[in-house]
Amino acid sequence: MALLACYAGIHGRATHYHPADRVPLDGVVPAAWRPAVVGANGRVERIPYELCMLAALRDALRRREVGVVGAGRWRNPETDLPADFDLNRDVHYAAFRQPSDPTAFVDGLRTRLDAALAGFAEALRTGTAGGVSIGTRKGQVWITVPRLTAQPEPDNLDAVKAEVISRWGIVSLLDVLKEADWFTDFTGELTTIPTREQIPTAELRRRLLLVLFALGTNIGIKRIATSGDHGVTEAQLRRVRRLYVTRDGLRCAIAEVVGDTLRGRDARWWGAGTGCASDSKRFGSWESNLMTEWHARYGGPGVMIYWHVERKSVCVYSQLKTCSSSEVAAMMEGLIRHSADMDSQIEAN
Repeated sequence: MALLACYAGIHGRATHYHPADRVPLDGVVPAAWRPAVVGANGRVERIPYELCMLAALRDALRRREVGVVGAGRWRNPETDLPADFDLNRDVHYAAFRQPSDPTAFVDGLRTRLDAALAGFAEALRTGTAGGVSIGTRKGQVWITVPRLTAQPEPDNLDAVKAEVISRWGIVSLLDVLKEADWFTDFTGELTTIPTREQIPTAELRRRLLLVLFALGTNIGIKRIATSGDHGVTEAQLRRVRRLYVTRDGLRCAIAEVVGDTLRGRDARWWGAGTGCASDSKRFGSWESNLMTEWHARYGGPGVMIYWHVERKSVCVYSQLKTCSSSEVAAMMEGLIRHSADMDSQIEAN
């Protein structure tokens, strides 16, 4: 950090570190990055090294190996301990069921690990590892684990399935989506960006339903295009997806479905429809995604989806947010901008 600060100030335009500078590489630059950081002449290039250092600093912060003075989330982990930890160390360690001597803790952990590895090695040698084997794949060590065998089905499962089908039959999700559009005409809210469109209305509605079904079920447009006999190509569906399916259009379509659902309800059975619960859920995503953040509670990279749900399980509003953004702001946005025919009253968040 001192070296980076020095070159940011005095040597701001330098592209390489001076040969006399001590530039640590172990623990900072991964082995795969060494050729891009260290040149053929042995000099360390500044920009790639700074990227590696920042990545190492990020990982150290996530592990709570280092702390930032004055920070809240990334403060010194010692401050998370109880104020009387030093005075009542034995009491706290007894509550954690851990030895106060770190050597004893490490020795116990090493003993359990050695015993587990020895048992695994013996199972591999005698062929009793349940089909697990160690080999190579693409020049790398690879552990192969067999698939679990399917458990026998319960005796009454077929009878339960038959009774459910005889009472309610099988209704396709695509048919449910089509019926919802038939009653609410929510596809009319998905308008095109260009001023002219030559696709007939019926054909456009069919393509929109296929696209929404592909996106909503996570099947994908390609799989929808290659399955079934609907006669629509992948290029046609992707064109409809690009021109018609927008965020504002989807919000208007959702508001139309929610509003029509609430208007069609009998208040004597379903209530007035004013209670609204809001909460968020974390979904994992790739670290390269610009919205991805490290979640301290769940311990992994991801994004948050914040929902407003009417008390009878009708989703009124949803939004994508980062892990560190305010849930209060997301709650207020859903109440103000949901655009549905609903006088919301918060019950829980």
